[in-house]
Amino acid sequence: MILPDHKKKSKDGSRTFLLALVLMLAGCGEGATLLQESDRGGIVVYPFKGEQGALLASFRNEALALMKEKCGGAYSIVREGEAKGRIRVASPVEGAQEIVQERRWGIHFQCK
Repeated sequence: MILPDHKKKSKDGSRTFLLALVLMLAGCGEGATLLQESDRGGIVVYPFKGEQGALLASFRNEALALMKEKCGGAYSIVREGEAKGRIRVASPVEGAQEIVQERRWGIHFQCK
């Protein structure tokens, strides 16, 4: 079936948009997560990039919000430091693979 030019351009634009969306979502990975919890606190981890540092990472605020939510307000940080990261294989372009090493920061917290 032959499509008129305007329909063909629209279809190509939709494919480009969907491909860009998939790549963007794949690159996001996961944010801050509550890895371990008890009724008195827990451990939250989040990814960070080495050149940026863990304290300036965009996911740190998300981690702090998770701790505040878990404790219903006040909490204290018991210990924090680099946690075990992970290695994943990304495919930004069909047929090409890239190994991505993700670094993670962990915060052990206690509710007040």
